[in-house]
Amino acid sequence: MLDTSTRSPLHVATATTLLLAVFALAGCGSHAAAPAPPRSAIVAHPQAADAISAEVYSGEVRARYESQLGFRVNGKIRTRKVDVGNHVEAGQVIAELDPADLQLQAGSASANLAAAKANRDLAQADYDRYHKLLDKHYVSQTQVDAQANALKAAQAQVLQAQAALAVASNQTGYTSLRADHAGVITALNAEAGQVVAAGQGVATLAWDGATEVEIAVPENRIGAYKVGAPFAIESWAEAGKQLAGHLREIGAEADRVTRTYRVRVSFDDAAAAPRLGQTARVYFADGANAGQILIPLSALHELGGKPAVWIVDAKTHQVKLAPVTVAAYREQGVTLSGGTGTQDWIVTAGVHKLHEGDTITPVDALNRPIML
Repeated sequence: MLDTSTRSPLHVATATTLLLAVFALAGCGSHAAAPAPPRSAIVAHPQAADAISAEVYSGEVRARYESQLGFRVNGKIRTRKVDVGNHVEAGQVIAELDPADLQLQAGSASANLAAAKANRDLAQADYDRYHKLLDKHYVSQTQVDAQANALKAAQAQVLQAQAALAVASNQTGYTSLRADHAGVITALNAEAGQVVAAGQGVATLAWDGATEVEIAVPENRIGAYKVGAPFAIESWAEAGKQLAGHLREIGAEADRVTRTYRVRVSFDDAAAAPRLGQTARVYFADGANAGQILIPLSALHELGGKPAVWIVDAKTHQVKLAPVTVAAYREQGVTLSGGTGTQDWIVTAGVHKLHEGDTITPVDALNRPIML
């Protein structure tokens, strides 16, 4: 046996260091490598090819019916009950006038009616008395006829006073401006304390129900469109999501300044329409590319030597390579006649870095996260 007592301190330290290194390496090998985070990938919906090649007009989402609400009498606004953007129900009070003057007018009309009735009663009594005196030949027929005419005039004054009182009473009720229909207040043109004339617009009410996009079409293109023609509508706030619509109305004459015609395009599904006031793009297609979709050239990959695209599962965010049928290569991208649709999410950049089943973090072209 070797005598370890004669080993130098340097040999002992070296052996200890080697032993610790072995344990450290063994410990590192016992931990699995942490999984890499999902790769960010730009995704988008394919777009209808006929809409991309279509004429495009920008417009604003408007209600089909809008009312300018105003008081039916003159007066000073006492209170305003709503703000822009408020939803109101039919019959809800929008604003109120100071009723003091109208109440005085109603009181005056009531007093005039009472006076007219008193005059009528007096004329009736005079006529009855003269009629009795005529039987006794104390008065002439001419005098009786005069009393009869006075009675008719007094009766007419009563009718006139009754009508005046009814008008004054109605006007007292007109001090409350109410919504004729359920809808949204889109504009206010008067405030509390302001004196307004009868019929002056105080608020604009957009009715609930059908909504449309109002666009301006130049006079050299207005002849290409007919009422009922199909259009595709895309909200600026939801780019890529197109809704079906149709042309409902064409203005009768061009605007004198812009030389454009006001055209209204209705949504086929009113429930899916964007909010009032939002900006929208309206596409008119001639049908040459009907049924085809357009994708960026950068989205095209291959599967077995044939064209394919990466489709993203909306729930798992995993990608799957799907074969597609290319119809044509165009300046805007690639048109497809099959393999995917406008409701699918496809990867539009970095397709060569993905593998089947990869999980990605979907983002838009500005690197903002997208909820699929």
